[in-house]
Amino acid sequence: MYTTDMNFKKYSGRMYCFSPPVMLATFIFEFCAAAYVIWRYKMTTTTRLITGMLVALGTFQLAEYMICGGLGMNGEQWARLGYVSITLLPALGIHLIASLAGKQSKALLYTAYTSMLAFSAYFAFTPGLLNIHECRPNYAVFDLDQVSTTIYGLYYYGWLVTGVVLAYRWSRDQKVARPLLYMCVGYLLFMVPTTTVNLIDPSTTAGIPSIMCGFAVLLAIDFIFFVLPSSKAAERITTKGASKKTA
Repeated sequence: MYTTDMNFKKYSGRMYCFSPPVMLATFIFEFCAAAYVIWRYKMTTTTRLITGMLVALGTFQLAEYMICGGLGMNGEQWARLGYVSITLLPALGIHLIASLAGKQSKALLYTAYTSMLAFSAYFAFTPGLLNIHECRPNYAVFDLDQVSTTIYGLYYYGWLVTGVVLAYRWSRDQKVARPLLYMCVGYLLFMVPTTTVNLIDPSTTAGIPSIMCGFAVLLAIDFIFFVLPSSKAAERITTKGASKKTA
């Protein structure tokens, strides 16, 4: 098994799309983005959810960078941490879309968070689940049995597609249309490149979490430069409208 340092040295100087230097740079960017949100914006449900998603994305990138072991944790422990962190994203995303739309759908959020907790517990505590993992030059492989992979894929893509559908449907309300449409774009930037890579080279399906979160930097950029600014603008319009009615 490679150590993290050995893996980094082996591929240093070759900037693959998902090479260790890129993983590290992505981790730094996503954590800095989370810090920026905390510094720049008042903490609301929307900003807390975006901060949480950025931290989860950054944590996965750190876990992927450390997948060969390091900082007192072995590869299996880092793999578990990586899987738990990305398992948070679909439920947080559904909650974020509902928050941006001003919807109070308890049944939807309860279902999303219950499924998230179930998979998180499965990855965190199931013995021998992630004993086999592999360090490759352009992505890390987290090995699961076929049944687990299929069910987890349905969970992940199911909630992502649900998020796109809901965001588009709720964007018909002109007051919140822009941030919700930006969420659609961010989700598609997250999903479409991964699916394209898998169709071009089916062998990459073994590295879907790694590949998907490599493209997730586009989602992080969408959060910072489009979703948040537009959501704050929508909040100001709503607040002014409420003030006029009160007056």
